[in-house]
Amino acid sequence: MVSEGEVGPRVVLTAPLSLEGESDASDYKAPNLLQRILSLLSNVGPGSDLTRIQLPPLFNLPKSQLQCYGESVYCINKDMLSKCGKGETSVERMTAVVGWSISTLRPLMFGVAPYNPILGETHHVSTDSLNVLLEQVSHHPPVTALHATDEKENIEMIWCHNPVPKFYGTKIETEVHGKRELKLLNRQETYVMNSPKLVIRLLPFPGVDWVGNVTIKCEETGLQADLYYKGSSFLSNSGNRSVIGKIFMPSSSKTICEINGHWDRTVTVKDISTGKVNVIYNAKEALSGMKTPIVKDPKVVMPSESTVVWAELSQAILSRNWDKAKQAKTIVEERERELAKERKSKSEIWVPKHFTISYSKESGWEPTPNEKWVPPAPIIVPT
Repeated sequence: MVSEGEVGPRVVLTAPLSLEGESDASDYKAPNLLQRILSLLSNVGPGSDLTRIQLPPLFNLPKSQLQCYGESVYCINKDMLSKCGKGETSVERMTAVVGWSISTLRPLMFGVAPYNPILGETHHVSTDSLNVLLEQVSHHPPVTALHATDEKENIEMIWCHNPVPKFYGTKIETEVHGKRELKLLNRQETYVMNSPKLVIRLLPFPGVDWVGNVTIKCEETGLQADLYYKGSSFLSNSGNRSVIGKIFMPSSSKTICEINGHWDRTVTVKDISTGKVNVIYNAKEALSGMKTPIVKDPKVVMPSESTVVWAELSQAILSRNWDKAKQAKTIVEERERELAKERKSKSEIWVPKHFTISYSKESGWEPTPNEKWVPPAPIIVPT
C-alpha cells in the first residue's frame, strides 16, 4: 500500500520508491496505461526529444522528480554512505562507493512518471545527520541540483541532473546528463560518477530498466570503477537487471576487483589477488520497508517545497479523482507560465536561491552550493 502522511492543508508526503513499488502502484495507477501511452506518442517521430511533452495526471506518480532524486539519497534502511569513508585502504573505500552508488538506483514503475519540477522548486529532507537539499535550477532544459552534507561523517554530495528523454518507436530512452560528486572530506577524496540511462520499453513487453555504462573515478587515489548495467530480457532471466564491472588502476590497466550481480538483488565484489568474494549490496536489506518522511516543523516548510507545490495534485491522484487532478495540475502550470511572462516583460533573469550555476558546452551544467553545509530540514525520515 502507498502510505500517505498529511500535515495541514499544504503538505502531502508519500512512501518512497522501493522494491515493492510495482504492487504499490495499483493504488493510484489508471487502467490501460500501455494503450494510453501509445496513443499519447502516436504523433511523435522516432528520435524526438520528449522534454516538453505535458503528461496528463493519469501518467503521474504522486511526487515530483526532485523527491525521487532525493529519496535515492535519504531513503535507505542500511547506512551505506558513512561506510564509504571508513575503509582503511583506497580499494576498500572505492568498493564501498561502488556499493553506495548502486543503492541510489530504484526500481521504477511502468506507465507512471514523477511531476516535472517547476523553476525554483525545492526539496529539503533530513535523516539522522544527513541533510539533503535539491533545487530546480532550470526549466527548459530541465536541470536539478542536489547538495547533501553530513557534518558528523564529514561527507558532501553535489549532483547535477539534466534528463533528456527521447522516443525510439518501441521504447523511450532517457539520458541523464550531469555528474555526481561524492566527497569524503576526512580523506580529501572526491569520487566523480555519471548516471546510467533509464529505458522504458513499450513493446514487445512493457517494463522499465536502468542500462548502460557508469564510470566512477577518484583522482586522488587514481582508482577507477567501470560498471555496465543490463536491462531485462524475455529470453533469459540470468541477465535481468544485472550489473558487471571492475575496479582497476588506469595507469597500469591492472584489474584489482571484479563486480558481479543484480542491482535489484545482490552485488558482489571479488578480490582478484585473493579470490575472496564479498557482498557489497543487498537490495532487499537496503530498500524494503522504508519509512515515509514526516513533517517535523510545518511552520518552516518553504512555499517552494515539492510536497507543498504539488500537494493538491498528489492528494487527487491518491484519491483517484482524475478531474480534480487535472485541475490542480493546470493551476500549478498556469501560475508558472504567468510568472515566466512577468519576468520576460520586466527583462528579469531568474537566479537560483541555493546554487550558483555555470554552463559550458564542454562541461555542461555545473552547480556550486551557496552554503558549505546543508541545514537540518523541517521534513525528516523517521529512524
